[in-house]
Amino acid sequence: MYSFNSRIRYSEVDSNAILTLESLIDYFQDCSTFQTQDGPATMEYLRERNIAWVLSSWQIEINRLPRLCEEVTIGTVPYMIKGPLGLRNFFMDTYEGERLAVANSVWTLYDFEKGLPCRVTPEIIEAYPVEEKLDMVYENRKIAVPEGERLSCEEILVRKHHLDTNNHVNNGQYIRMAMDCLSDNAKNITSMRAEYKKQAVLGDTLYPELIRTSSDGYSIYTVSLNDGNASPVCVVQFKTI
Repeated sequence: MYSFNSRIRYSEVDSNAILTLESLIDYFQDCSTFQTQDGPATMEYLRERNIAWVLSSWQIEINRLPRLCEEVTIGTVPYMIKGPLGLRNFFMDTYEGERLAVANSVWTLYDFEKGLPCRVTPEIIEAYPVEEKLDMVYENRKIAVPEGERLSCEEILVRKHHLDTNNHVNNGQYIRMAMDCLSDNAKNITSMRAEYKKQAVLGDTLYPELIRTSSDGYSIYTVSLNDGNASPVCVVQFKTI
């Protein structure tokens, strides 16, 4: 397990002084980056070999989101590394041990020169000691876009601020785009799943479609961020109460 401590900042909260979902995702991504930079398979190591970890799917379960200035521990647990795949959990706890949120993620090691997934190296295996996966309900990593009325949302032009160090749209940016499709009364989110199907780059235009369904007393909002051929680039699903 790798972890670090932090305190919720003003720049990370919403108008109610509660941590935003986007900021929670940023914390999780920062945690895995910190672990990577501790070596030996640092980002510089990966860049020299023209390889990188590409996120395939997210599942985040939220018990509650912390408030402004609350002190928290953010951690990650790699629990499987095999072939081109890396599976890891994340969590955010209070200092007292209350579990605020827990997540599962699936990553693929990708060779950008060959345009194909590639096997993990000994240095990568050394960098991420594997442990038992965390206790949570593990959903299917594939998200089926439900039938129903589709509401077209405002199209999105990919700009420089959307990009990460691989010059692709950052994982968290897709979630921000999808959340912009939700109405204000649909943002009490208890869980989120995302399936990344393609990579969007600078100058691409995304066309979001929103489908609302319900199940077991929850409202479920599925946002398909499509390319110009109406093919999903990323599908994001929110469960709200």
